[in-house]
Amino acid sequence: MSKASLWSFAAISCCAFSLPAFSADLLDPIVVTATRTAQTVDQTLAAVTIITREDIQRLQAQSIQDVLSATPGINISNNGGAGQASSVFIRGTESDHVLVLVNGIKIGSATLGLTAFQNIPVDQIERIEIVRGPRSGLYGSEALGGVIQIFTKKGTEETSTHFSLGAGSFNAMKATAGLSGSHQALWYNVNLTHEDTDGFDTCQGNLTAGCFSDEPDDDGFDNTSGSIRLGSDIGNQGDWNLHFLHAAGTTEFDGSIFSGNSADNIQQVIGAEVNLSVSDAFQLGVKAGQSKDESDLFFNGASNSFFNTEKQNVSLQADLPMRKDDLLTIGIDYEKDSVDSSTAYEVTSRDNKGVFAQYLANFGSVDMALSLRADDNQQFGSHSSGGLTVSHVHHNGWRVTASAGTAYKAPTFNDLYFPSFGNPNLNPEESISYELGVNNGGVGGIRWSANLFQTEITELIAFDSVTFAIGNIDDARIRGLELEASTQLANWDIQANATLLDAVNDGNTANSGNLLPRRAKETLRLDFDRSFGEFKFGGSYIATGKRFDNLANSLNMGGYGTLDLRTEYRLNDQWNVQARIGNVFDKDYETAKFYNQAERNFFLTLNYHQ
Repeated sequence: MSKASLWSFAAISCCAFSLPAFSADLLDPIVVTATRTAQTVDQTLAAVTIITREDIQRLQAQSIQDVLSATPGINISNNGGAGQASSVFIRGTESDHVLVLVNGIKIGSATLGLTAFQNIPVDQIERIEIVRGPRSGLYGSEALGGVIQIFTKKGTEETSTHFSLGAGSFNAMKATAGLSGSHQALWYNVNLTHEDTDGFDTCQGNLTAGCFSDEPDDDGFDNTSGSIRLGSDIGNQGDWNLHFLHAAGTTEFDGSIFSGNSADNIQQVIGAEVNLSVSDAFQLGVKAGQSKDESDLFFNGASNSFFNTEKQNVSLQADLPMRKDDLLTIGIDYEKDSVDSSTAYEVTSRDNKGVFAQYLANFGSVDMALSLRADDNQQFGSHSSGGLTVSHVHHNGWRVTASAGTAYKAPTFNDLYFPSFGNPNLNPEESISYELGVNNGGVGGIRWSANLFQTEITELIAFDSVTFAIGNIDDARIRGLELEASTQLANWDIQANATLLDAVNDGNTANSGNLLPRRAKETLRLDFDRSFGEFKFGGSYIATGKRFDNLANSLNMGGYGTLDLRTEYRLNDQWNVQARIGNVFDKDYETAKFYNQAERNFFLTLNYHQ
């Protein structure tokens, strides 16, 4: 899609939102990721997006990437279809500058530094909270671009069951089943999912780029997953809960004897949480857990290599109410990363200890959030980070927010020690970010916001063409504007967002002034939904400007626009049927150079809920 066309469409959308209309549901949900404490969305001072179970069902999302793409400031790169490697970029930062949590437990590969979103089943998810902007002042390393926290399903007061059967293009099928309820003070939730698809040929067969392979065959994917979550109140003294998520599957891809062409993958998280009300002025919380990211690679059925990593997490947090409605939060974190691989790493484990404090204050119409954190990394020593946000609420409900924050990212085990590639002398990447935001608080039935931001990154880790190794050779300067709006217009629920991004290499290298790879300069998304009696109808239009696939900006990927349509028919209170058509206009496009994306496709689902 051309830049002129994108801006024209954005102008039309913004004009539509200027019309008076009755509001869609503007009730504020609770968010905990932005401050590590419970707040409503209107209370939190961060740029936050919440994706609920209802949103996932409405969008008929088949993957986490499907729902993350609805968020402003996010670019997603995918290596070709279901189960293929996907990267998430928040506000133009690197894909490993995103901290990902499942029920408060850190996940992701310690070798790659990435989270395998493609292997986490969306059907196990109750809610996703996305915080855009640096959060190292609360969470430490990785939270340079933002934080994504995934919450698995919780129990319900009354016993309920559900199951679904779905089928679609590329011989895809999916089956889910679940049980939720409570017994006396104990609540529980159990879910199972299996999905399978023949897929399509993921790579365009270039022996010198992309997948460095020519394998003109379908690349399938299967995944079987389960989750358990249970908990209980402890009288008036607090609550506890346990959670377990396990997903195992196989992904086929185009590769070589060096990289393999299929992989058996496991994603697993287990954790426990206890919250205690020691007194009216002292709340204490403890979280502990373990996550695993395992990948066994094969070439034509023969074992090739394996990379198994593990994270252990323990957090202790105290919340102390202060004067009026102020809140002081203090805490400590402990994390240990371990690697077990067929590849020889010079170091196979490291730990990190962190202490943090946050003060949330209110001075009438002015709110303030101040966070400070100090980390002691076994490899890189001490590191400090923090953030300050000040917000003013006008009497008519409008809020203006200004913030600044520092963040950092420790190098991964691959960055440091991968044979013939790593560099053990690397320094952590560092950043400073500024943000100015305004939102109208939903006045007049229209909720909108705008966020202007800038991030400067130093010691950026990249490949050094002189030494043929990884090095701290680049700096980056990222500027952007995020726009969001939602309302109800002629009985249609309308949501739209647009992002303008200028993410450039700012280092003293040959690539200085070039755009950072795989970030589109302009993105736009429009969602529209309406009920017609027992029928529901909706769609999503996504427009993306051009991007480049390499630091030299010599590999161009053109802009594109895609339309997805969805419908639902309620047979009765327990049964409904959903149908979705993806890429209606059969657009040929790329989000990673030489990797194919799905042509026009459909999926049909029968759902039961009692």
